[in-house]
Amino acid sequence: MDGPLLDALLQTPEGKTLEFKRDLSSPRNAIKTLVAFANSAGGRLIIGVDDARRLIGVADPLDEEERICNLIADSIVPRLIPNVELISQGNRTALAVEVFPSSNRPHHVKAQGPEQGVYVRLGSSNRQAGPDLIAELQRSARGVVFDEITMPELTLEDLDLAAAQKLFGDRRTLDEKSLATLKLVRREQNRLVPTQGAVLLFGKDREQYFPDAWVQCGRFRGTDKVHIFDQMEIHDPLPQAVEAIEFFLKKHAFKSARFGAMRREDVWSIPLTILREAIVNALVHSDYSQRGTPIRIAFFDDRVDVESPGLLLPGMTVEDMKSGVSRIRNPVIARVFRELGMIEQWGSGVRRIFDEAVAQDLPEPKVTEIATGVRLSVYLSQDRRSVQIKEPSPPAHPLGTADISRLESRLESRLESSLAAKVVLLLKEHESGKAQLARALGHKTVSGELHKQIRRLLEMGMIEMTLPDTPTSRMQRYRLTVKGHAAVAAPSKGTRD
Repeated sequence: MDGPLLDALLQTPEGKTLEFKRDLSSPRNAIKTLVAFANSAGGRLIIGVDDARRLIGVADPLDEEERICNLIADSIVPRLIPNVELISQGNRTALAVEVFPSSNRPHHVKAQGPEQGVYVRLGSSNRQAGPDLIAELQRSARGVVFDEITMPELTLEDLDLAAAQKLFGDRRTLDEKSLATLKLVRREQNRLVPTQGAVLLFGKDREQYFPDAWVQCGRFRGTDKVHIFDQMEIHDPLPQAVEAIEFFLKKHAFKSARFGAMRREDVWSIPLTILREAIVNALVHSDYSQRGTPIRIAFFDDRVDVESPGLLLPGMTVEDMKSGVSRIRNPVIARVFRELGMIEQWGSGVRRIFDEAVAQDLPEPKVTEIATGVRLSVYLSQDRRSVQIKEPSPPAHPLGTADISRLESRLESRLESSLAAKVVLLLKEHESGKAQLARALGHKTVSGELHKQIRRLLEMGMIEMTLPDTPTSRMQRYRLTVKGHAAVAAPSKGTRD
């Protein structure tokens, strides 16, 4: 390593692939770092640099070089062979220990054993790997892909192939050949067995086998998670989850009109194209083998954070992601998303997010490795940032208070239910889901009576579903029919009910 490169390293902050140490007075920490480098994306450990990032060198370079080599040979299993160099600048000499991503991972600290001694690099620190992460390191070293692994205890009956075919439409007929081509099934012992990717995408009881394969959305006041304003759990199949997440984000954004030369264009206060790319990226690249953490979408006043479980794959860094380098964690899921037109080009998602942010004159997005996985922060421009959230107030009604009371009384008499009358009046203003209606009515939850009255209004033809083909969809909303609008038409002045 020459002087200019050393000078450049001294100006570089510690991170996933770089760490400085003053000396080897605490060799155990140095060994942990080298193990973490080998299990992650490689890296350099520079010995002989103080906390002020000044080169102070080591007392006896040749002895220290021999010592670190012996420590590595005696303390790390499987055997690790790094590149060790002496770096001299003036009368000071430091040690540079360079480790490359290892194909023999997971390496572990011999004294701690293979269950407790495995470490990975998380930012500028070393994280002890748990059983799930160790298993992923073992799979990646063997070239085994998680979502291509079969689930021999299941059959095709455990997949909702009718729903899958509806999604594919005319793009592809999901016969046995297509299912095998997409690696949704594999033949084992003369029968077709679903893969884990197939169950994640189209399993009838997906969360029985992958309990964290869902999405948690939250809208927070301000720029931290202290005050939550609204939240939603999305348990839809992964392809449909994209629209459900978008619906939640739109609910807390605002829309304005922009008029071009030929047409009107609706402009959202949040960058939907970027966020859709980030959402798809999270669904495709999440580590569904991990336990305890769903995908999380957090909407703040100044940004939207998209958090996906699972650290970066071995050999990958944040800088690689930003430059467009990509390794697909779940190729089965990615292939289906691509067939459905939800991915434009393999491996280009994150790069497109950064390019689109530049095109929209937005602050640069930020990718951060966190304890549970990877967070992608999409920032809003200053003029798009939300104003302080206010509690929703009842929409202004064109009628006076007395007229509203008479109208509600008339509807109650006709519908034989005060609650049904209130629902109809709310739907007169805008279509809503059950949870929205419950909040507008001042209820904490959707009561059994509200379910009942909505069912009655559907049977009477007063209201209709916005998604009649998927009646149980979490995106389901209700609106007045022509008959419903006629029922709430205000009587003319002087006309008696």
